[in-house]
Amino acid sequence: MRTAAAISGLYAITDAALQPPERLVDAVAAAVDGGARVIQYRDKGDDDARRLEQALALAALCRDRGVTFLVNDDIRLAAEAQADGVHLGRDDEALAAARRELGDRAVIGVSCYNELHRALDAEAAGASYVAFGSVFPSRVKPHAPRAELALLRRARQRLRVPIVAIGGVDADNAGLAVAAGADAVAVISAVFASTDVAAAARRVAAVFE
Repeated sequence: MRTAAAISGLYAITDAALQPPERLVDAVAAAVDGGARVIQYRDKGDDDARRLEQALALAALCRDRGVTFLVNDDIRLAAEAQADGVHLGRDDEALAAARRELGDRAVIGVSCYNELHRALDAEAAGASYVAFGSVFPSRVKPHAPRAELALLRRARQRLRVPIVAIGGVDADNAGLAVAAGADAVAVISAVFASTDVAAAARRVAAVFE
């Protein structure tokens, strides 16, 4: 199992709307080829059998490639798939519950939106990393609260855990988030909506070189 130290670089988040199920593993493999260092499986569907099958396949792929694999929201699915950890939002199960279920070494991330106090509380409670967003205008979540670059700068001064910038991140603006203090940039459309996923991932990952 990988640790929070692995939360850096391009953090690619899957979206069931951007590829048919039979293309998911190939798309994630292409993102890894392009330089993704973290993969988050995000699927809000209610087909539990399909979600477990996909999570197991992605966990195996990431394990083979030395990439951190996380599951969005679902602690039980993360455990069943032997993922490296889980990412939790405001309405997800508590951090403490995730830690009990997944163990001390699991990577547990917490969405903190535009709230530094939430990030500080999450770090104190044992979060492995925190995510702020939407850093830029987002097509996926157009009404998400904005987390300005100045917030990333303040967070970098006060937090020890890795910081992930999410929301509207692409190859053109990822460098701004990194310069402001982000250890990783989380990307959905800018990678998985591309007809050439590997090339799109490579363009974003280049800001870390």
